[in-house]
Amino acid sequence: MEQEKPQPTTTTTTTTTTTAATASKPRLALSPLTRFHAGYFRISLSLCAQALLWRTLSSDATSNSAATLSDPLRAVLRHLPSAAFILLWSLALTTLSTLSLLFLLRCLLNPRSLRSEFSHDVGVNYLFAPWISWLLLLQSSPFLGPGTPTHLILLFAFSLPIVALDVKIYGQWFTKGKRFLSVVANPTSQMSVIGNLVAARAAAMSGWRECAVFLFSLGFSHYLVLFVTLYQRLQGSDRLPATLRPVFFLFVAAPSMASLAWDSIAGTFDTSSKMFFFLSLFIFASLICRPALFKRSMKRFHVAWWAYPFPLTALALTSAEYAGVVEGEVAHWLMLVLSVLSVLVTLALMVFSALNTNALLPRHDPFVSLPMTNSSGGSSSA
Repeated sequence: MEQEKPQPTTTTTTTTTTTAATASKPRLALSPLTRFHAGYFRISLSLCAQALLWRTLSSDATSNSAATLSDPLRAVLRHLPSAAFILLWSLALTTLSTLSLLFLLRCLLNPRSLRSEFSHDVGVNYLFAPWISWLLLLQSSPFLGPGTPTHLILLFAFSLPIVALDVKIYGQWFTKGKRFLSVVANPTSQMSVIGNLVAARAAAMSGWRECAVFLFSLGFSHYLVLFVTLYQRLQGSDRLPATLRPVFFLFVAAPSMASLAWDSIAGTFDTSSKMFFFLSLFIFASLICRPALFKRSMKRFHVAWWAYPFPLTALALTSAEYAGVVEGEVAHWLMLVLSVLSVLVTLALMVFSALNTNALLPRHDPFVSLPMTNSSGGSSSA
């Protein structure tokens, strides 16, 4: 009797081991998907903004104004086939659709991941990124003109989540609940502002001027508070690891989009739009004069590198509008330099991403390891 006792134990151990091995298979299969997060929409932001830049430049290139004829970049664009732009727009659409599908699958298979992202000091801000991408893609669409019924329906569908996120995030900033601004503020917090400004520009171009003014006032008022908070280098802005330092270029994107949004609302690139443009240009010059700030983040490829092209493209878009209203060659050459730079940076990152596919979903992502805000307003490890 005593010799037969170990047999059930062995069987139980074997069964437990088999069950654990079987249970681990789905986890291993889903592990790349669970490592996917909203930060990957940096890629779609860059491509969609690039499509909008080419749409803007190519449409202006067909005009016969003196400014157009004196602009070497637009002169080149006049000779490019329209299929090139459609190909770029299709690439942006495919990328954004794929990222959206992956993010939706992750949320369906692991609903807790979405709740964790809402508590994440950086992740919650990138929840604006998919809707910003769709709005940029809608504005650059070669198939849907502004003001058409389908265009207006899509505009409403893509803008509504931004307003809902505003109520969620800005409400917490106001009430000092779980996430008051002085604790959670970091450069990616500007994504909420950019979302409002992009939606304001899209609404203004579609004839919804009152909605555009509402969205602009909402974004700009919070931008003033956020800019001062980040400028003072409070607690939140110092918690970003070195790998995520490329997001500092969002300081360039926010005033650039404010310039474009106000241009669409006012109907002209007036003094206010120029002030926003000059601010973004000054911040861009300040960042590129400090390469040591980004030295550690450039040692190894990371998806955070995709934080560079979108602000550069937004600045190039603003410079294109500025060059259209200012006489002189300096403005046109500035637009040429910024546009070429944004294109080269985007192409370089496409090549780096293709050559480093294994690094696109790292097992130890600093984005995931950042602190999360707990119910008491403090921070806990993600």
